[in-house]
Amino acid sequence: MDAKKSDLLQGTLDVLILKIVALAPIHGYGIAQRIRQISNSVLQVQQGSLYPALYRLKSVAGFAPNGAKPKPGARPSSTR
Repeated sequence: MDAKKSDLLQGTLDVLILKIVALAPIHGYGIAQRIRQISNSVLQVQQGSLYPALYRLKSVAGFAPNGAKPKPGARPSSTR
């Protein structure tokens, strides 16, 4: 897969995740299930794609899963 297509797919998954977690706190498996549900099973996100995306969002946007709010002034943590 070329780099442009890979970036597009990553960005699309990121947007789907952000849209879902904006509605209510939800865990990773629930996010995958919700994506499958809203796409009528057309999109099925595997753990190998979902969890790296969650870690990427956490480090880039200060995104915190399960509705946890980052501490004020806290720097995003490393995923390594």
